[in-house]
Amino acid sequence: MSSNPSNVSKIDPTSKSRKLDHIEMAFESQITPQNIDPRFYYEPLLSGHPNKANDSTFRFLDKQFTFPLWVSSMTGGTAYAGIINENLAKACNEFGFGMGLGSCRGLLYDDENFNDFDVRKHIGDQALYANLGIAQVEELINNGQLNKANELVKSLQADGLIIHVNPLQEWLQPEGDVIANPPIDTIKRVLDTLDLKIIVKEVGQGMGYESLKALFKLPLEAIDFAANGGTNFAKLEMHRATEAVRESYRKIANLGHSADEMVTLSNQIIEELKTDCLCKQVIVSGGVRDFLDGYYYIERLNVPAIYGQASAFLKYAREDYEQLRQYVDAQVSGLRLAKAFLKIKES
Repeated sequence: MSSNPSNVSKIDPTSKSRKLDHIEMAFESQITPQNIDPRFYYEPLLSGHPNKANDSTFRFLDKQFTFPLWVSSMTGGTAYAGIINENLAKACNEFGFGMGLGSCRGLLYDDENFNDFDVRKHIGDQALYANLGIAQVEELINNGQLNKANELVKSLQADGLIIHVNPLQEWLQPEGDVIANPPIDTIKRVLDTLDLKIIVKEVGQGMGYESLKALFKLPLEAIDFAANGGTNFAKLEMHRATEAVRESYRKIANLGHSADEMVTLSNQIIEELKTDCLCKQVIVSGGVRDFLDGYYYIERLNVPAIYGQASAFLKYAREDYEQLRQYVDAQVSGLRLAKAFLKIKES
């Protein structure tokens, strides 16, 4: 090869500017040993760069998924809700993953905000779940109106129903409802009465061993962790409370279980229950910041799993679709990269 600089520039026209960038940014790009992610083996020799041709579909929630992502339940009935849900549904359809709607409680009583939730036309055949709180489900049972939950799912052309269990949030919420019965009994009643696919989730505290074990013994479609580490609705309600309540309950938001702990507990319970484990799918959510967190958790679980995000999606879904699309595209590209070059270290 000629050493003539003009020939070099023709071969690599970005060389000069790129090398200058490397020199100028080298001192700003130092990583200390303490900052190395300890969760993975990085194996750079065993794969080429991934591309879309490597993508393959898999079944989850009895639907086709291309990526193990889930839009965790967020919002409805506000000025932004319709735009947010429409953008999120479009992303699910384009990239191949599923979505849980925010609380659909208002739709039990009137159709004023129905259009905010009516996203089947945007999401295509991807998984879509309606959502009600345990207090509302309990009220429907007490009033002999549980079939309204069934009608809700049908009206939204949803694939099933998420029941969110939120005793701490309800306790702290000024307008909160009283939960009179153990939620596990209410969930069993729903399973016995309605022919619906049911997902059960918390709302930001996560769940401990006994609650998880009780759920894994039920024929649920999935358990959604909603672990402590992401948006915490008990803490959110404290921001709305009086100063006296905030002072008295200031530590309550720190109670609960991280996604990491819940993965460990779930694997333990699945092994203990063996054939008595009737729920065979998990959505890991709560403190899942990016594709590295999501990939790590779902690879560790001993049952089929996907990971959910809420606030990260919400950040980009409030404006035009292109902003959200760029974020999701970066996430799925990161997942491809993780699958190609990262192996989970045994914990």
